[in-house]
Amino acid sequence: MSKPTPISGFPEWTPAQRMIEQFVLDRIRGTFELYGFAPLETRSVEPLDQLLRKGETSKEVYLLRRLQADAEGPAGDDALGLHFDLTVPFARYVLENAGKLQFPFRRYQIQKVWRGERPQEGRYREFLQADIDIVDRDTLPAHYEAEMPLVIGDALRALPIPPVRIQVNNRKICEGFYRGVGIDDPAAALRAVDKLDKIGPAKVAELLGETAGATEAQAKAALALAEISAPDASFADAVRALGVSDPLLDEGLAELVAVMETAVAHSPGLCVADLRIARGLDYYTGTVYETQMVGYERFGSICSGGRYDNLASSGAVSFPGVGISIGVTRLLGLLFGAEALTVSRSVPTCVLVAVTTEEERAASNRVAEALRSRGVPTEVSPSAAKFGKQIRYAERRGIPYVWFPGTDGDQVKDIRSGEQVAAAAGEWMPPRADLKPLVS
Repeated sequence: MSKPTPISGFPEWTPAQRMIEQFVLDRIRGTFELYGFAPLETRSVEPLDQLLRKGETSKEVYLLRRLQADAEGPAGDDALGLHFDLTVPFARYVLENAGKLQFPFRRYQIQKVWRGERPQEGRYREFLQADIDIVDRDTLPAHYEAEMPLVIGDALRALPIPPVRIQVNNRKICEGFYRGVGIDDPAAALRAVDKLDKIGPAKVAELLGETAGATEAQAKAALALAEISAPDASFADAVRALGVSDPLLDEGLAELVAVMETAVAHSPGLCVADLRIARGLDYYTGTVYETQMVGYERFGSICSGGRYDNLASSGAVSFPGVGISIGVTRLLGLLFGAEALTVSRSVPTCVLVAVTTEEERAASNRVAEALRSRGVPTEVSPSAAKFGKQIRYAERRGIPYVWFPGTDGDQVKDIRSGEQVAAAAGEWMPPRADLKPLVS
């Protein structure tokens, strides 16, 4: 058998990195639940026609089929694909289970997704997302759009990561502005402006002419709008100063002002109104979000989402929603690459119980059981070697304490300091800082 090699875009963390990931997920999950979001998991596959019905994503979807495909099996629009985000499957879930859900329905979902894009630092083909969404029947109050960044701000502040800045816009502002200046295809204009950070203003101006039918003056106006940014509601005055009017523009301005005023009141400095943010997927209809880590801006957003009104509907009934997603693997990949996250030890074990002789292993097992019953992560030495070798085994594993059973009483040793004290398995507890690995 040839030596296996890694597959690009499919990360496999070390045990220490995996413990950091679990710590991050626990903190995120805890914050989501504090805000009343309930857990949900959906299937990994969706019909291809559902995955492709909103936005330009066909190049990113992985098709699912058996190696020995059934000639009579699904094909074409009926084929199955791995989901590339969690919003589309969630919308489908809401439609299928609307009669069982209480609205507004608040859910969080932490799950793997697959996307066939070119792997690079911080971008993967298989990765973990942590999503929250709020959906309602027929109407969804705009105040939920202001709540989203507050939840994410709290979730990310609970982690030992650099500060984040959430960039916020409202697609109604962009679409209304484009209509006001006479651009024929606002949706195409949004997709073009969404590429600003990738290709720059000159190329976006060309793209606006090619795909949205914009004149040179119209493209210039669209780029002027995209340049507006403010840490508070003052962005609205800058937009009005451009002299464009449209009812949809006014509606979007009012909604984004409300988001920014809420953010400034509850979490100053967290959000910035940035009118270049568009989000490429067509299903977004209102507020949109992108989040950058300070110092890692060149890698783009680590958390994004927005308002959608038409993604889930059945006949005359619609289920508008707003959601935002943390790219957990993306976030961790960037920080692991910069060696910016560490864990105090590479195993959960806090205590290694030494074994005096193999005949007395049962006594060591009883000590371990007593410690575990009190919440102390414990393992028993793999062999009855000399105590010095058992201590070295603990050192290599990063285990801070070694427990020595004895006929005259047990002893526990902190192998970092060398301090050794008498102890009883039913009473002794390690310091709280040593009980579990610490992430920093």
